[in-house]
Amino acid sequence: MAKILIIGGGVGGLSAGIYARLNGHEAKVCEKHFVAGGNLTGWNRNGYHIDNCIHWLTGTNPASDYYKMWVDLGALGDDIEIVQEGSLFCCEKDGKRVTLPPSLKALEKEMMAHSQNDDKEIKRFLRAVDFMQGADNIAGANCNEGINLRRLASGIGPLLKYYKITTGELALRFNSPALRTFITGFWGEYFGALALIYVFATFCGKNGALPRGGSVKMAERMIDRFKSLGGELRLSCEVVRVNCENGIARSVTFADGSEEKADYFVITTDPALVFGKMLDCTMPKSLKQNYQNPKMRRFSAYHCAFACDTPDLPFEGDLIFDLPDEYVDVLKTRQIIVRGFSHEPSFAPEGKNIIQTLTFTYEKDSEEFIALRENNREIYKEKKQKLADIMQMLIEEHCDSLKGKLKLIDVWTPASYKRFVSSEIGSFMSFALPEKYFPISISGELKEIKNVVLATQWQQAPGGLPVAAIQGREAIKLVQKKIGKR
Repeated sequence: MAKILIIGGGVGGLSAGIYARLNGHEAKVCEKHFVAGGNLTGWNRNGYHIDNCIHWLTGTNPASDYYKMWVDLGALGDDIEIVQEGSLFCCEKDGKRVTLPPSLKALEKEMMAHSQNDDKEIKRFLRAVDFMQGADNIAGANCNEGINLRRLASGIGPLLKYYKITTGELALRFNSPALRTFITGFWGEYFGALALIYVFATFCGKNGALPRGGSVKMAERMIDRFKSLGGELRLSCEVVRVNCENGIARSVTFADGSEEKADYFVITTDPALVFGKMLDCTMPKSLKQNYQNPKMRRFSAYHCAFACDTPDLPFEGDLIFDLPDEYVDVLKTRQIIVRGFSHEPSFAPEGKNIIQTLTFTYEKDSEEFIALRENNREIYKEKKQKLADIMQMLIEEHCDSLKGKLKLIDVWTPASYKRFVSSEIGSFMSFALPEKYFPISISGELKEIKNVVLATQWQQAPGGLPVAAIQGREAIKLVQKKIGKR
């Protein structure tokens, strides 16, 4: 049995801790904050609950491999209710609304209703989505079928055509302005089209639903699972240094100056803040290439949360609509994404509701938020209020039923994410998935230090909860390999 010290108590760290215990090792997770879970978190404001993370969770279909992993981690199981919304998102353009429903047949009907002239492109696109479902073992009427070799041979060619283009280029294949907005609304114009096909395949395959209770409850279940297996969780315990000698890590130094030894160390934080700082060695070449690749954009977001003085919302899931031109430069986006939480009545007082906005920011804009908070807290506060005021006005103008019923309860930005999850530009995922790029996982093994392993979402674009959990599992596989065990 090895003593494994895990740096970071997010999903990757908890996953590594759980799999370490399942393989008989002593596991200690050290988290710098007063609560574990990382991005998988939420908080309360004025009687409302703000859910920071889960808009949809890959792995809610029991036929999928991800589901089995979530069961291992205590996040899902037979006793956990899964909420399948009627729509992941809907996009509005010129008064027309296009919705992503949870089945391929319904999706075909929805897209055809908006443009009969695009029927060939729609069918071609849906065949690619169907093939992706089969590759993930969630195809068929019951969303539990895979693909055979014959289908694999016939389907891989058409799928590769989408591999070569962005979502913006895919949108241009459609004549309908509403369908063009539908294609670019979820990820924007710069993600690879293959990433969007995966999203559609996942949701239409009942594999992208919501666990009851949201992010906080899911984090609590993972924490309980880790502790029930005998793992130790230390909170408010920041590791600032990994002490190495002759290619071997001997101990870690905590922020209070104390040290602790272990046999193996697993690091789950942003590699940009690890190499040359926490750890005296160079970043693995394959990982460094992603950070330096201009197409592999790192991104964050700013959010506004509003209390709604109504039990009913005029949309389900995410509502996406275009901005008037005069607000594009101010808000740094062309579309607003508004998230509803009607599926979680406990998130708001009875007869009320809560909505949240999400606006993606890439590196430059994310860095501006971070620098502003560090250099002038008052102007930073004023900027947040200005963004929230514009958001509220635009939502109320777009949704008549919400006019006069919204009240701001919180704003958080890339600067908030940087402080909470210790990522360089406030990333809550890793890299935007570009065209002509297949998301292959990068090994967490470090050649320069034999007993330190990475378990971060930055090892596979675009990151997120499943990637973090997988990397935690893979890190323990590496430790097992080093020890000489399966």
